[in-house]
Amino acid sequence: MAQIPNLDNAPVNLSSIRDQSQKELITILKSIRGKKCLVVDPKLGGSLSLIVQTSLLKEHGVELRHLTAEPIQTECTKVVYLVRTQFDLMKFICSHVHNDVSKGLQREYFVYFVPRRAVACEKILEEEKVHHLMTIGEYPLYVVPLDEDVLSFELDLAFKEYAVDRDTSALWHIAKAIHKLEFSFGLIPNVRAKGKASVRVAEILNRMQAEEPVNMSDVAVPEINTLILLDREVDMVTPMCSQLTYEGLLDEFLHVNNGAVELDASIMGVQQQEGKKMKVPLNSSDKLFKEIRDLNFEVVVQVLRQKATSMKQDYTEISSMTQTVSELKDFVKKLNSLPEMTRHINLAQYLSTFTSKPSFLGRLDMEHTLVEAQSYDICFEYIEEMIHKQEPLVNVLRLLILFSVTNAGLPKKNFDYLRREILHSYGFEHMATLNNLDKAGLLRKQESKSNWLTIKRALQLVVDDTNTANPNDISYVFSGYAPLSIRLVQHAVRSGWRPVEEILKLLPGPHSETKRSGFASSPSYDALTGTIPHMDKVGDGRRSLVLVVFIGGVTFAEISALRYLSAQEGMAYDLVVGTTKVVSGSTLTETFIEKLG
Repeated sequence: MAQIPNLDNAPVNLSSIRDQSQKELITILKSIRGKKCLVVDPKLGGSLSLIVQTSLLKEHGVELRHLTAEPIQTECTKVVYLVRTQFDLMKFICSHVHNDVSKGLQREYFVYFVPRRAVACEKILEEEKVHHLMTIGEYPLYVVPLDEDVLSFELDLAFKEYAVDRDTSALWHIAKAIHKLEFSFGLIPNVRAKGKASVRVAEILNRMQAEEPVNMSDVAVPEINTLILLDREVDMVTPMCSQLTYEGLLDEFLHVNNGAVELDASIMGVQQQEGKKMKVPLNSSDKLFKEIRDLNFEVVVQVLRQKATSMKQDYTEISSMTQTVSELKDFVKKLNSLPEMTRHINLAQYLSTFTSKPSFLGRLDMEHTLVEAQSYDICFEYIEEMIHKQEPLVNVLRLLILFSVTNAGLPKKNFDYLRREILHSYGFEHMATLNNLDKAGLLRKQESKSNWLTIKRALQLVVDDTNTANPNDISYVFSGYAPLSIRLVQHAVRSGWRPVEEILKLLPGPHSETKRSGFASSPSYDALTGTIPHMDKVGDGRRSLVLVVFIGGVTFAEISALRYLSAQEGMAYDLVVGTTKVVSGSTLTETFIEKLG
């Protein structure tokens, strides 16, 4: 099955975005005549696999290599580097060139920065005396469609860079990505932002529009009606909880990367390839996955069981030889879905080995206790015990962040004690990690009373008696906890920020709400709450679109909750997610882990 997701059912024409990126890359390759060796920064390799098939690159005389410290082994005389602007990658390129020069190899070098050039990187090339040997360019890849309703800006470290290093370059990048979308789909008339980074992105977006305006007359009615920008910092509770949707759990335990998981072939029932890894694509091109990805995992197991039983029944009936040709045809059609069935039964079975472990169930209990803001001492002792057992540091930090965020920090004596215990258990080089978390406000001393209880009640974040099989609320994605971030989106879409103004003030960072000029004639947002039926449609009868952008990452469980909202009766909008990266609590926490030395 193709790794490249099928975007035909996207609520807005995302294929055009992908095609444009593909065309830009091919243009670069065509401009360099003859055979060439394309050396790709490994992080970018994943993004490229979602945009262009390897076979297409080969048609343009390309040999593919991943960029490492090792010299490039190739017969080609033209070497094209496709890299992000990172210093360590510049060092690799310089060492490659020095190595070629020392061996007397005559080669032409091309360096294309993604998404744009950086003076600091070029300076390294100059200092290493290789800049004059290079042709330098840019490959403006700002947005990668991961699926028909998810766009990624591929900025893995955006949250850490902004929260710890105070580096705001990612914010310009996000604004540029959204502005690029506006050139395709029209100027977005309504912008709502919550959080320091989000408000800043909204401002940069307005400045970009002033400097390089999107022409209003090109698009009669803008396809995207509203942009909602949310900082990850506004809701750090959600990502630290264990996701309980099928796709969320796959990410928690197997790490979904660029729409695929990599695991041992034996898990997928491929016996002859012992110890060999295989990639399993996960996107909506897989019909069964599309049907079950957003369900609570408990329900997924039941759905798969039902499907297998019905298939078995059909098989028994077909054996009785009394079928008409059309009945046979229907049965063969069902058989076509057998590989998908087998794939997901294998995956679900493997996931069950994790979800049934007492350690996982104990952790879920602890997360619920923290979100409920009860029994402080039990949580403290649980975390203390985890440290003493030397459980993986990421797991300890996840619970500690949840503990700190729901309690507005830890009392001084507990804070100092737990920090000391972590350094004793995991090594003093983790001083840097603790310092990063403190700087980002994720693990800190308590200075004021927590307002988590007020927020939790006002937004009804804890829902008793959640029906996971027949959900009537987004809380099904965490079996009883409704993600705070998605509750905010729910309010923003339904009635704007105004009714929840007081709650917004209790959450980190400022908020803003702007109507952008040039749309005096378009219906105002407040009229678009579904009361006037004809206004929530784009010209050709499709539903209006809301783009929800998470700065700092979004989890699969939150994406599932948004899909659930979008599918509700009376919902006037399609929702598309934009994010710096799809994250889980672990991958997000890992960006803050740094060892001294």
